[in-house]
Order: sequence, then structure tokens, then C-alpha cells
Amino acid sequence: MIVLINPNSTASMTEAMLRTAREAVPAAEFQGWTSHEGPPAIQGEADGRLAEGPLLELVAKASEQGASAIIIGCFDDTALDAAREMASCPVIGIGQAAYHLAAISGRFSVVTTLDVSVPILEANIRGYGLQAQLGKVRASGVPVLALEQDEAVAGQVTAEIRKAAAEDGVQSVVLGCGGMVDIKQNTGESGAIRLIDGVRAAAFVASQL
Repeated sequence: MIVLINPNSTASMTEAMLRTAREAVPAAEFQGWTSHEGPPAIQGEADGRLAEGPLLELVAKASEQGASAIIIGCFDDTALDAAREMASCPVIGIGQAAYHLAAISGRFSVVTTLDVSVPILEANIRGYGLQAQLGKVRASGVPVLALEQDEAVAGQVTAEIRKAAAEDGVQSVVLGCGGMVDIKQNTGESGAIRLIDGVRAAAFVASQL
């Protein structure tokens, strides 16, 4: 059993990530848990701090119930180090999985939601030792919850992906939010640029571990 924990309280986002993980690795058993005590969305450091306590309680619960792996379903990789210290199984962040998969194929850029998220993602990439392969972390200007509430915003994200492909000298563009799981399906692949979704990447890694 692989437990995907959404650190925010938006259950529809949990359901979308769970569907994506199951489609990516049909042979694996996934459960999706929502942190109902967390903020509705995680946008910046303040939201991340609010999410940590309830998230870690769910990590402990999943570990106690015998999870074979845990996926932190937030692109900030919220409380990832603390979760690893307490869990008896591998814990994977969707950001971490996406960056490493992208780095295998060369340089990559990231398209995320708001400007407030950019410093966090840049710091995580440095922490993973992948700074040399980073083109740029780009903000699309789309709030997290708008990704599922307003279909029109997909075009705004796609426009930023195209800018990254044209300007950054990269082979891959990472979709920098758990709420972007349907962007790849809606936009398809474009030329030589690969679009990498963190939920799919984490599902593959977790199933192998």
C-alpha cells in the first residue's frame, strides 16, 4: 500500500492526484489521504508551516498502518525531511521525484503557480544538488485552487511552458504543482520538450521502492 498524503485540505485535489497515480502505475495499490486540518492550498512558507503538523500526524499514521511508501502530495515537498525521520518506509516528495526524473534527460525548467512559491522550489532544487541542471523556476500567476476551479487557466500555464521551452535552453519542463496533474493531458507533448508531472514521477518511484 502506497499512501499519497495531500498536505492541504482540498479533497478534490487529493482525488485528482490519486486518480493520476493509479493511472500511472495500475499494478500498485494507492490510497489518498487529505490533511483536513491543513490550509486549503499551500502557497509560500506560511502555508507550509501551517500544513506541517497535521501532515506529520498522517505520516505517522500511515507508517504505523504498514505503508510500503508515502508520497507527500505537495510540490514544495512540505516537511519531507521530518517525515522521513519518523516513517519506517520510504517517503517521497512529488517535487523531488519530478526534478530527479527531469535531470536524467538534461536541463529543466519548472512552471509553478505564484511568485511566492519560486524561492521555496529554488531552495529545494539546490538542496537536491540539481542547481546546475536548472534553467529557471517560472511562476504562471495562477493560484493553486484556480487550477481546478477555472478551466481557462490551463492556457495561462501552457503559455508559460511554451516560454520556458523557447527561452530557457531546456529539454524538460516540470509542472510545479500537484494541482497541475491534468495539464499534461490537456496540452499534450510539444516538440522536443518533455512535460514532467510530479505525481506520476513519484508514483513510479514509490512503486519501485
